Amino acid sequence: MSAASVIHLLLHALVPAAVVWFCWRKQWRVALAVMLATMAVDLDHLVADPIFAANRCSLGFHPLHSAPWVWLYPLLLLCPKPIWLRWIGAGLVIHMLLDGSDCWRMAQGW
Repeated sequence: MSAASVIHLLLHALVPAAVVWFCWRKQWRVALAVMLATMAVDLDHLVADPIFAANRCSLGFHPLHSAPWVWLYPLLLLCPKPIWLRWIGAGLVIHMLLDGSDCWRMAQGW
């Protein structure tokens, strides 16, 4: 596994943790658990062939990483209650932004 892949995976845990720390510090345990659970969105990789390809951009390729899903995830951030819908939305938006940054990195040849 390349260093870029390891960093990418670490960011999928560290960025949500930072957001939880700044936005939902009093509820950090539950908020972080919910946001990390949104990594389950990557289960859509199981329908790909091959399941993992190091230099493949997830956005637009995997079902839950494509429109209209990617455009619906931010709407969850607007839900006032229950709060866990906002946590799910935040986790999914962060996930897609990180995957998008990985696509950009690969397109730049890094």
